[in-house]
Amino acid sequence: MIRWFTAGESHGQGLMVIVEGVPAYLYLDEEYIAHHLGRRQRGYGRGGRQQIERDHAHIQTGVRHGYTLGSPIGMLIENRDWVNWQEAMAVEYVENPSQEGRNQRVTRIRPGHADLPGAMKYGFHDVRNSLERASARETAARVAAGAVAMKLLEEFGIKLHSHVLSIGRVKANPPDQGAIDWDAVEESPVHCADSDVADQMMAEVDAAREAGDTVGGVVEVIAEGVPIGLGSHVHWDRKIDAKISQALMSINAVKAVSIGEGWDLLDRWGSEFQDVIEPVTDPDRPWQRKTNRAGGTEGGMTSGTPLVARFVIKPIATLHNPLPSVDLDTGEPVQAHFERSDVCQAPPAGVIGEAMMALVLADAFMEKFGGDSIPETKRNFEGYQATVGPRLRYS
Repeated sequence: MIRWFTAGESHGQGLMVIVEGVPAYLYLDEEYIAHHLGRRQRGYGRGGRQQIERDHAHIQTGVRHGYTLGSPIGMLIENRDWVNWQEAMAVEYVENPSQEGRNQRVTRIRPGHADLPGAMKYGFHDVRNSLERASARETAARVAAGAVAMKLLEEFGIKLHSHVLSIGRVKANPPDQGAIDWDAVEESPVHCADSDVADQMMAEVDAAREAGDTVGGVVEVIAEGVPIGLGSHVHWDRKIDAKISQALMSINAVKAVSIGEGWDLLDRWGSEFQDVIEPVTDPDRPWQRKTNRAGGTEGGMTSGTPLVARFVIKPIATLHNPLPSVDLDTGEPVQAHFERSDVCQAPPAGVIGEAMMALVLADAFMEKFGGDSIPETKRNFEGYQATVGPRLRYS
């Protein structure tokens, strides 16, 4: 129902985004999207690129007088650094291109990046043809698309948050989900809900930077206000937790995903893990749970509790102190290529994770409730919500 596409290279002219399936009459402006793009650019461990770019998604299509039209929403994020790469990333054919500076052909392969498999798959003789699209710069376009999805979900009381659970060897001990101060998380340089370990996390990043190395972490994304019944148990590809897992795993450098406390269940018995359903005492809040260990899904569908997912983002493959590698042309030993990069991506990864979860939830929401306009979708949603409760109420 909600489809989206991105296009663009890291040092090309810009990134393009198309989001299709958003109903008409959703209020949407560029400032809302810019807010989330700004969140993505912040975070301790970011590199010099963030000092150059001031990401802003210019809405080109699909919005008139502040409201969506129901037609595809097209956006453009200009790359300010393009001015320094016009020759190296020129669109037009260049005969005998210069091999000086940025124009030099890249053949030193980086372990852990798209360099080698991309060059082999597409037959490239210049690794830049792979690394430009594989760059995490593309996630700016995802955040723009995700901001549109978030705006849609907010119309129905669904809000998304994220926080960092660990950076390297430093682990946070955050409060329970309902007690997290999200404003404080947004102010934290490491996007962490445990202020007691923030300085230790920054020290971990500093140590990696001084060693010419990088460091990863664990991030948690939470969606509150999600209704019961998004997704489906009837087919493997409609399960909501499967879709969320794929979406989060698609983020650059993500290597593991957990729904709820999935990583912690190995040493528990079933009686210790299941989320017990409480008796219905308030007809307006049926099916409450004592816990949320399963992370808000059961049988491939949302259960009505907060939807929670965690993911591991590995240390970035581009090291200032490069690893030993080989040359694409000769296969002989060389030091891996160094391309300007971050030291730690965990803090901004939460914002990207929110965007990806929002896009999955918006798609599932529109599949369930449909509607060509916001008023029509609200009628469908409110009609469904009125039926969610003990069956005897409707017999």
